Amino acid sequence: MKTTTEVEWMYLRNDCLVIECEVSVIKEPLEAHVPPSHLLDNLAKLLDGKKGADVTFKVQGEVFSAHKVLLATQSAVFDAEFYGPMGDKGAQDITIDDMQPAVFKSFLHFIYTDSMPSMDDLEDDDKREMVKHLLVAADKYAMERMKLICEGMLCKSLDVENVATILALADQHNCSNLKDACIEFMFSLNRMNDVIASQGYVQLKRSSPDIIVDVLERAAMSRKI
Repeated sequence: MKTTTEVEWMYLRNDCLVIECEVSVIKEPLEAHVPPSHLLDNLAKLLDGKKGADVTFKVQGEVFSAHKVLLATQSAVFDAEFYGPMGDKGAQDITIDDMQPAVFKSFLHFIYTDSMPSMDDLEDDDKREMVKHLLVAADKYAMERMKLICEGMLCKSLDVENVATILALADQHNCSNLKDACIEFMFSLNRMNDVIASQGYVQLKRSSPDIIVDVLERAAMSRKI
């Protein structure tokens, strides 16, 4: 560095180098920690705690308390039953004769939490039966989302022994996706002979021969293609 009188005057003071620094401190905006939503957990607790319940269901000797407004929000059938022009707005005790208590409990769980209950404690066959019963309940009470979830779960559980029975269930409750999955399963990987030999197919042929006709027609069309 060349030293000149001007440089020495600007930067050297008493034989010391003078450095001037300008520091700007930028503070980050304060972000509040937002906890996760506990709405579904709270609704599940509301169901278990029965606080504010205004309707009870008697299901084969067991009693379940619930809230009309939540039931009506999830089900058009309950909405019509509780708040429709022909409904009974004062209904407080309802008897359910066509559902098992365990199934109705799981059904209520879905209504309050919009999710299927845990079935980890059930064997595969029992789990499949529970889902089949829940599908029937979802169809009866016009809960389309629950019905589609049940269809998806049953699609993943198909085998040569149960496919005919599940096909009959799908046809009875207008589950087009599940019905298509059953028929596709039957004709894939040369499974049809094993399906025909199953007890479920024998029962299907006796109870719903029109479904067999539908299956055969689809098979014939697929061969032409």
